[in-house]
Order: sequence, then C-alpha cells, then structure tokens
Amino acid sequence: MIEPVYDKVNDIGAVNIRLASPTDILSWSQGEVRKPETINYRTYRPEKDGLFCERIFGPERDWECACGKYKGIKHKGIICDRCGVKVAHSRVRRERMGHINLAAPIVHIWFFKAMPSRLGNLLDMKTTHLERVIYYQDYLVIEPGDTPLKEKQLLGEEEYRLARERYGDEFKADMGADAIRTMINRLELNSLFDELKEEYDNTRSKQKRASLIRRLKIIRTVIRSGNKAEWMVLEAVPVIPPDLRPLVLLESGNFATSDLNDLYRRLINRNNRLKKLLDLNAPE
Repeated sequence: MIEPVYDKVNDIGAVNIRLASPTDILSWSQGEVRKPETINYRTYRPEKDGLFCERIFGPERDWECACGKYKGIKHKGIICDRCGVKVAHSRVRRERMGHINLAAPIVHIWFFKAMPSRLGNLLDMKTTHLERVIYYQDYLVIEPGDTPLKEKQLLGEEEYRLARERYGDEFKADMGADAIRTMINRLELNSLFDELKEEYDNTRSKQKRASLIRRLKIIRTVIRSGNKAEWMVLEAVPVIPPDLRPLVLLESGNFATSDLNDLYRRLINRNNRLKKLLDLNAPE
C-alpha cells in the first residue's frame, strides 16, 4: 500500500501570516535539536539530536528505521526501541519540524530593527535605546518605585550599581529580552489605545500627531490580529524540515549546504555555550 499524496495547492485561496506563539512553535516540533552537527562524515548518516536527526525529522530510507531493525511498510508507525526512529516514508523529512530551546529569550530582529520599529512604537522607545537594552549594554527601569528614577530610563552598569547601593530593592530594572517582555506584558493595549486616541484628538502638533498615529496603528493591528505582543520575544526557534535545507554531496567529494544550516549551527553552538555558563553561575 502506498500512502496517498494530496495536492491541495489549488484549494488555497489566501495565506495568512501571523506571529507564532511559544505553544505553536512547540506544537509544530517533533523534537529538540540539541547538537550543531548535520551528518557523520564517515558513515554519511545523520547525527543523533543534530540538524538532520532521523528520530526528530523521520527516516532517510523509506519504511526503515535508522539502525535497520525494522524494514518494510508492514512496520509503518512503529518506533524502534534501539534508535528511536519512527518507521515512515522518507518524504516526512520535507514536513517534520524541530525546535531549539533558547537558554535566554531573544527579541525577533524584524520587530525592533525594521523601520518603523514595531517594538519602538509599541513601547514608545527609541530604536537605539531598545538596542542597548536588548544587547545587554544598559539596564531598563521597569518600576521606579519611590525613587527619582523614571520608567523606561536607561542605566549604565555604574549607574545601576550606584542606584542599587542608594535605593536597594525599591526599584526594578532589568536588561535583555526579559526586560522588553516584562514591559510588553505590563501594557493594557485596549486602555492604551483609548488613551492615545484621546491624546490625538486633543493635540494640535503635527509631529506629535504623526507619532501617535504610528503607535495607534501598531496597537490596533496587534489587537485585531489576535496576536499577543509578547510573542515578538522568542523562547524557542523553529527548525524547518531538513529536506528544505539539504546537504548535497558533490562529485569532488565536498558537500554543498544551505546557508540556513550554518545559521542554525551558529545558534546552537552559542546557545549551548550560554547554557554551560548559566549552569556554572558565571557572572553576567
């Protein structure tokens, strides 16, 4: 019996692009990619837990597990107790996705670097200020408490240390994507939209009105789309199927590979390095 292949391209009327929630990303995934390796260059077989792992993405050979214990369509759907690969047709390697669990959350670059900056308009912050917080250069004051500090004020390392010595735990400040996500979570978008609309109606300044329109547009878009603004901060990165980023053996004996594999490899290496540092309680 051959599995039917359905061609539903003509049935698609439109494509809707939206933000993926952390739950969405994990629901697409068949497993976590933990290692940066692609294949073993002696056996030419995918490395376990790597970017081409058969346990995550499916078998390379039709109806055969990685170790060869199960062969043939009669074993369809069986998960091998030795190699952990589910017996299926090799075309599943064009469909199955994986994911990379991040040691620390990151802000999607499209939403703070692309102009106009979506995050900048949402939080009413300059892109340069966002960048300094996201890249761990400055602290962002989240709750000033009973101190002279102001919400969304930036503090350098020395300023933060002096403020801690002077005010102790009276204020809350953080850096990196965690700080941005906390600020986003504090927003009540419907209330904020009404406040900004009222401010727009009461202001005469053209420059101020233009700024308010930009903020109102992004807030309205987020509300209407059903997305949550905090999804601009990623906790996991989806890994697309391996057959969409293939590794091709050339006649010369070298391999040609998609640039995506190099980007994924770099991300996994840095992520694993950060995990080790966090496990060692290394100073920031």
